[in-house]
Order: sequence, then C-alpha cells, then structure tokens
Amino acid sequence: MHDQPQALQGVRVSLAELMALEFKARGLSLLTRQPRSSILAGSHGSRLRGRGLDFEELRRYLPGDDLRALDWRASSRLGKPFVKTYREERDRPALLLVDQRMNMFFGSVRSFKSVIAAELAALLAWIAAQAGDRVGALVFNDERIEHLSPRRSRQHIAALLASLVRQNNALSADNLIEEDPGQLDKSLRQCLRSAGHDHVICIISDFAGSSDTTLHLLRELAAHNDVLALQVYDPLALNLPAQGRLLVTQGQLQVELTLDRAKVRKPLGDYLQGRLREVAHMLRRSRIPLLMFSTGEDPVLQLRRELGHATGLQP
Repeated sequence: MHDQPQALQGVRVSLAELMALEFKARGLSLLTRQPRSSILAGSHGSRLRGRGLDFEELRRYLPGDDLRALDWRASSRLGKPFVKTYREERDRPALLLVDQRMNMFFGSVRSFKSVIAAELAALLAWIAAQAGDRVGALVFNDERIEHLSPRRSRQHIAALLASLVRQNNALSADNLIEEDPGQLDKSLRQCLRSAGHDHVICIISDFAGSSDTTLHLLRELAAHNDVLALQVYDPLALNLPAQGRLLVTQGQLQVELTLDRAKVRKPLGDYLQGRLREVAHMLRRSRIPLLMFSTGEDPVLQLRRELGHATGLQP
C-alpha cells in the first residue's frame, strides 16, 4: 500500500497513500458533526448549516405537511391553508485551504504536522466528492499559493492530491526559504476572491502567524460560507517531557534544548500552550467551529470521532 521507504512515513506523503484514503472516507459527512468540546478550554464547535433551500412552489396544505411551512398571508388571502415548499440546493462546493509552510514541517510522535494536514485534506476531498459536491483547494507554502478551482471528477481529485504531494515533498530541514508569516492571510484573501457564497471552506493549518487581520478575514469568509477550522498541533505543545533533550532545527541552524532544566522547560511549555490557546481564542471570536488534530494519532480515527461514522464502518 505504501510506496515510500519506512523511514519517510510520517515525514512525507505519497499520492498512493492519499488516494487510498477514499475508502476510509466512506460514511463520513461534514453535516453530521455534533457540537463537541475541544481539548482546550474555550474552544467550541457547532453544526454546519448544510445545503441551502430554494423556494419551489406554493401549494394547498395536505394532511401530514409540517405546520411550520404554512404561509399565513397566502392562506388568509385565499381562504384555504397553503404551504411553501422548497428544494435542496444541489451544489455546495467545498474549498480546502491546506498549509504546507515550513512551520508545519515538525512532529515529535507519529507524523509531521504537514503530513497530518495533507491526510486530512485528502479525507475531506473524498468526503465532499462522495457527497456529489465539487471540490477545490488552495495549497500554500511560504512562497506560493496553488489554486485548484472546484470541480466534480475523480481525475480532478487526483490532481488536487498530486498538488498536496508536490508541496509536501518539497519541505526539507535544509530549505533556505524565508518563512512568510503573512502567507496564511494571503491565502485567506485569495479564498475570499474565489469562494463567493455558499461554499464549505475547511482551513487546515497550525495557524502560525495568525493576527487580528486573520480574524477579520475569517469573519468575512464566514459571513456567506460555512467555515471549519482544523488546527493541527503536536502533543509536545501540551506536555513537554521532564527530561531529555530537544533538537530544534531550521535549515542549517540547530539548537539543542535541555528539558530537565526548569528555566528551559517552563518558558518553552508556556509559549507552546499559549500559542494554541491564542488560536482557539481567535477562532472563538470569529465564531468558526474548531476541530483539533494531534500529530500523535491517526487522522482517520480523529476525524471519525469528530464527524461520526456510519453503521458498519469500524474506526
């Protein structure tokens, strides 16, 4: 099933692995998620709005019709009970914003954040495709944003996943690329220009570099679309080990931190947890549902816990 060396699993993704997630996405729906509590205090979730309804016709009331659908004005005018009927919108494009910046090239347990983000994007793409919706993506790193317009075909899903693999496999500790903290906001602005109305927008990122501008852009997006934030984090941010050494690398720069020294461990732990809480607080202010995904666990299992799974599908 895997087409890459064991040593690279969890560090890089392959197209074969992302294509194989199609089966694991069966039975999942973005519209079945019930509100849950996040691992961080103050985080929140809410049900997505689902497809919109278009007015279809005004007709005579029939026994069994929902009384809430009665059109009281028309009924009064015509002297008989009438109800409004609606049909469900058929097209609800899904747009995935997937972070593959250098800040995502980190993981202390199972996988790198960049890998979890790519796997989540693949799962969501398959979920939307299986629901009959068009799927598009904005895959971004520190230098560029690759935009794939929403389309409805298996060939398009394969092209979207190939874009994820290209950007994911380009990440390297030896990269001399200058990190751009504003790239998240640039991607959100491009999403605003391309999404329009009535999209399901899933933002998959660690939200590094988020600011008040990010909050403003998220609110703009959520005004006319359903927006879901999937924050990828590493367990190290929540529970630093009491002993050992932590090697932090960025290109040719390497720093080794001794964790059994309280002067090192406490400030680092406070900083990492603080960043997670800042993002959770920002998303709460934007009123966007937040789902959190650890690099230490299979993203399929985590997503099924959040979205629920159909009878007969085992986690």
